[in-house]
Amino acid sequence: MLIIMNSQASEREIEEVAARVRALGRAAHVARRDDETVIGAVGEGRRLPAEALLRLPGVANVVPLPKPYKLASRDFQHDDSVVMVRGVPVGGRHTAVIAGPCTVEGEAMLWRIARHCRERGAAILRGGAFKPRSSPYSFQGLGAEALAMLRACGDELGMPVCTEVMETRQVEAVARHADLIQVGARNMQNYSLLSEVGKTHKPVLLKRGLSASVKEWLLSAEYVLAEGNPNVILCERGIKTFEESVRYSLDVTSVPVVRRDSHLPILVDPSHAAGRRELVGALALAGIAAGAHGLVVEVHDQPETALCDGPQALLPGDLEGLMGKVQKISEALGRKLFRPAREHCPLNAAGNDRHPQRESR
Repeated sequence: MLIIMNSQASEREIEEVAARVRALGRAAHVARRDDETVIGAVGEGRRLPAEALLRLPGVANVVPLPKPYKLASRDFQHDDSVVMVRGVPVGGRHTAVIAGPCTVEGEAMLWRIARHCRERGAAILRGGAFKPRSSPYSFQGLGAEALAMLRACGDELGMPVCTEVMETRQVEAVARHADLIQVGARNMQNYSLLSEVGKTHKPVLLKRGLSASVKEWLLSAEYVLAEGNPNVILCERGIKTFEESVRYSLDVTSVPVVRRDSHLPILVDPSHAAGRRELVGALALAGIAAGAHGLVVEVHDQPETALCDGPQALLPGDLEGLMGKVQKISEALGRKLFRPAREHCPLNAAGNDRHPQRESR
């Protein structure tokens, strides 16, 4: 249920209505939009008496929320949400690119690739510390050691850090090191994990499940939002279909569908969908043209030696060409591509590393 307050409602009246909602066993989520305040009453509890709520001071209207996802719906919030990831805006009229290796394989490798991504305009650094792999014999990541490397590298280069959490026991450590917590496709319906990352109040990147509908995806986002964390970014990364020519089928239609039904920002991950480097660029541009607020792409300068997903990783030169095209499409759609500030650039004017000791490790 959505309780719409009139434009003259005082803060005391708003809090009294919210307290009444909580007394009835529901959660009360207050949102400001345009010149009005709305209170979303969500959850299971005693029946909400619409007539009685309408009689409370400051209440203008009470309307039902028909969609099962309440807080993620545009019925709750008309305007696009913009999630700030340590100074980088994701959503609204902004386009942001998250780039980096699939997994952190070592310190020198991470710093080398991070500098490539930073120089070519990526705003957020990604890298896996804990890796979910289909085979138990595959490289599973460096764990806590990789988290420390990501944090140090991000701080030095002025880049927010994004990495994946796989289970509730990892949430505290990942939240301490990461600026953007990724919940992967295989954990999209791990509701315990979603609630735990919601409690951190850190931005959350929620990938779509391999066989999940858009409705199920948004309901998963609702778990994070219901914990009082509004900082959710969705990521379309491809779904399982009968098609065998690609790793997954990138559902580009999910982008305008999400943008119609939800205020949450949405990114596209063409790397995992394609599974092949030569297809990543086309899928990335299709996602941006469809309305995505940015990209998540994997980059490696030596993909033939990568311990994880080398065939789908872009080379640094590929990323540079892609960024130019993303900027043009963004501008055509009235958006601005967010690029890191030049004064924090990790290379000096001559192109030399300001921190050569990192290369020697």
